[in-house]
Amino acid sequence: MTDKLGSLIKSTRISKHLTQKQLAERLSISPRYLMSLENGKQLPSCDLLFRIIRELRIPADMIFYPENKNDGEVIRKLQILLNNCDERDIAVIITILQSLVQIKNPTHI
Repeated sequence: MTDKLGSLIKSTRISKHLTQKQLAERLSISPRYLMSLENGKQLPSCDLLFRIIRELRIPADMIFYPENKNDGEVIRKLQILLNNCDERDIAVIITILQSLVQIKNPTHI
């Protein structure tokens, strides 16, 4: 679990263009401790895990139910991208997806 959690934290941090130092400051921990979390050498406390999930906007299911991968990497990337969108962006995305599905299968929607 430590390896998977660490790599999830690291990949999400990188996708948000944050350095270890920047994220560590936001979490009120040392960059060295963050590095050990990302490398799977330590597990965060419940409080710190909560702050990491909130700060990086990681869907909690990805951590607590990793067996429900649903095409794993693709879904994870989509969730991370969607977490960075506002309501207007999401409305546009939904409209586009509905149009694509309707074109491919007119009886679906």
